[in-house]
Parts: sequence; C-alpha cells; structure tokens
Amino acid sequence: MTIARQWMVWTASVVAMVGLLPARRAAADVTADVAADVAAGQSARSDSGSSSRESRRRAIESLPLDRIAEPQRKAIEPCLKAATLYRRLPVETIVCDAELLDFALAKPEAIVDIWRVLGISRLSLDPVGPRQWKLSDGYGTVGVLRLVHQERQGRGGLLVFHGRGAYTGPLSPKNLTGSCVLLVRHGPGMPAVDGRERQLVQIDTFLDMDGVGLEIVTRTLQPLIVRSAASNLHEICLFMATLSDSARTNPEGVAQLAGRLPQTVAADRQLLATIARRAGQPAGGGLPQVGRLDAADIAAANRLQTELAARWLTADELDRIQRQ
Repeated sequence: MTIARQWMVWTASVVAMVGLLPARRAAADVTADVAADVAAGQSARSDSGSSSRESRRRAIESLPLDRIAEPQRKAIEPCLKAATLYRRLPVETIVCDAELLDFALAKPEAIVDIWRVLGISRLSLDPVGPRQWKLSDGYGTVGVLRLVHQERQGRGGLLVFHGRGAYTGPLSPKNLTGSCVLLVRHGPGMPAVDGRERQLVQIDTFLDMDGVGLEIVTRTLQPLIVRSAASNLHEICLFMATLSDSARTNPEGVAQLAGRLPQTVAADRQLLATIARRAGQPAGGGLPQVGRLDAADIAAANRLQTELAARWLTADELDRIQRQ
C-alpha cells in the first residue's frame, strides 16, 4: 500500500491530518512526559493506541485553550466535545535530525512535494493562506487543513490542526463530510547508539462526522481506521527517518532534490537544502559549504531518488526510475 493510500485510509475516509505536545507544563517536563508515554506505550503498539476516556481527557486537558485565539478556539471546541471518534496513537520513536523534523512540521507541503517527485503519492497539499492548506489525496478526499496553534517547549513542541473536508469513494456508500482536530506532540528522545538524534512523536485525533457519516464511521469504518492509523503514522515516520539519514550521508543529493521541488517556494527549497548540508557536516564542522560537485557527489545524488522511494514502490516502478 502506498503512502498516499495509507494517508487516505487514515485521514480521508474521514478527513484531513497532522499536529504536537502538552503546553501547560514546563519545558523540562515535556521530554519526561513523552518518554513516560513511550515506556507505557510499548504494549499500546499491539492495539494501535488508545480510545479510552482517560486518554481523551488527558489530551483535552493538555490543550492550551486559553492561549488559542478565540475564532480558532470556537472552531475546534465542537469537535473536541462531540467527536465521533477519538484515538491516541502510540508514540513513534524515530532517528531524525531535529531541524529537519521542525521543517517538515512547519512546511508539510514540501514533504508532500518530495513524495510527488519520487512518484510515491497522489496527495496534494497546497498553501492557500498563512498556515492553511488545501488537501486532495487523489482517492476521493478533499478538504482544508489549518494550523490553529503552535508552541515551542524546550526542544519539543505542540501543534494543533483543524481540518474540514469530505470523502467520496468506495470505502463509504454515501458521501462523508466532517471535521477533525489533531494534536501533534514531539520532543527529543535518547540518542541512538551511534549518537544520532532520536525524536518522539505522538498524535491525538478527534474526528467529528456530519449526519449519516456518524453511523457509517461508528458501525463500519471505525475498526479499519483503528487498525490502520498506527501503521500509517509509522510509515510516514519511516520516510522522515530515511530522508534524515539521506541528508546525513548524502547531503548534496537531498539539496539537489530540494532544488527540483516544483510546488515548493524558493525560500523553502533553499532552507531544506541548507538543513540537509548542515546535517551532513561533521560535528563542529561549521557552516555547510557549497562548491563544485565531484563525480562521486553527482553519482550519489542520482541514486537518491531510488533510495528514498525503494520502500514504497514496486520493483517495476523502481526499475523504470533507474532507467530514466
């Protein structure tokens, strides 16, 4: 199943996606809180997370509603209070450069642009205003996603997204419309054995379906959503880990890929290239240097697309890329 299809099953059979960390606690408590969830969440992986009242209560209490602007707060409160489906996904631990993860969360359209260039997704996520995107997954889901609140907490943070959209397709006998609220929490984890950075990511999702959609989701689609949600997040995190590793070992390749992103603005392409080059610098190596590429750099850059896409394309599709 491609990333696009997984994203559709998770977000679209029900609408939009993305969000990150409880904001009412001191920065020093953030990493400890997420780390505790990781320890408790090892068993949660087997059941793909939690829909318990306690998890839902904790998620709502972690929201800094007093610091969210009134129009945005009024938009998300109905979904929080009357959600058709709530799910806390298991904590994901990924080996990923912190600066790259911050970029992906702030500029999700650039990551989606990479997927399109690699040929692994039909998804489009196009900016239509500040912190607002128009979404289409190519399989029947359309909508608008807004980042309604963002906070930094030490080296972690909290993002709150509100989505509104519709799904038309084979997963439902009738058109579905609804809204969602996503809390994305992130913070640093213990470094890997080789010293590479680890990041902890957890998402709480609230889905509020309109009319007939409520019955379709609760009676038919809920088991599918619950089973697939954790594995979908895992696949997306795997891609970020793969991209981060490529930036560390092949920074010029990632920089060149950034330069070929057709739907990403020039400033963001340049920022991604700089992050990649910085990730590829030895510790204490100073600012990344941009110079003439040698034959080895060019060969590595040419291999990057195949390496990044390998997990999500068939053998025939990979062979076609290699022949291009």
